[in-house]
Amino acid sequence: MDFQYKEAYNINDLIEIMRILRSPDGCPWDKVQTHESIRQNFIEETYEAVEAIDKGDSPLLREELGDVLMQVIFHSLMEEEEGRFDFDDVCNDVCKKLIIRHPHVFADTQADTPEEVLKNWDAIKMQTKSQESYADSVDDVARSLPALMRAQKVQKRSAKSGMDFKDAQSAADKVTEERRELLNAVNSGDKEKIEDELGDLLFSVVNVARFVGVDAEQALSKATDKFSSRFRAVEELAHKRGIDMKTANTELIDSLWEEVK
Repeated sequence: MDFQYKEAYNINDLIEIMRILRSPDGCPWDKVQTHESIRQNFIEETYEAVEAIDKGDSPLLREELGDVLMQVIFHSLMEEEEGRFDFDDVCNDVCKKLIIRHPHVFADTQADTPEEVLKNWDAIKMQTKSQESYADSVDDVARSLPALMRAQKVQKRSAKSGMDFKDAQSAADKVTEERRELLNAVNSGDKEKIEDELGDLLFSVVNVARFVGVDAEQALSKATDKFSSRFRAVEELAHKRGIDMKTANTELIDSLWEEVK
């Protein structure tokens, strides 16, 4: 298949390469993919880009952003093949959105602080999305988001209606209440009730995170990293002392954990 090899490529080249891969004579794998079959790939590529950001690794970020962009073009080409829209339409729509939502830059609206910008952004977003109520904006939060992230976003939007806790302490008091209800459910042995109350407790914890300005998703991720690191240290310490963690009693394992901490 004819293709011009060169030292440097641009966005048009990327689109053409993806078209070739999707063509009848292209790649056997690429040409049979659908939105649904590569949905998870899109998610994974996005998270890998985020990991590069977290690591502060610019070369890795450059690579991962390319993978994300490839996914955007991949999905756009699928739509182009069906005659619904193409990559230019995607670019057109996002350009229009940015211009409309930045009237303080592209029009005569005044917004001198980040807070004023966000206030205008939310008002314009509700208008352009035909959201007539705060409930509409809450329903607009994607259900595909990670649960903690979705909960925090839903809480943030619903709070704009005026329905919210008065402060972090009030939110924390709700955590205590939900914890008690969860323990009662656990004692009852009702799995459905346990799941319901556990969800309420997690939702309440996210409310506290929101009030104190902490990203719940990131906080849990860091806590998981911390546990993984400490678990490795406990396992290594147990091995050095000839302790079999599978047969050791809880008190001994706890003592190793405290020692590592």
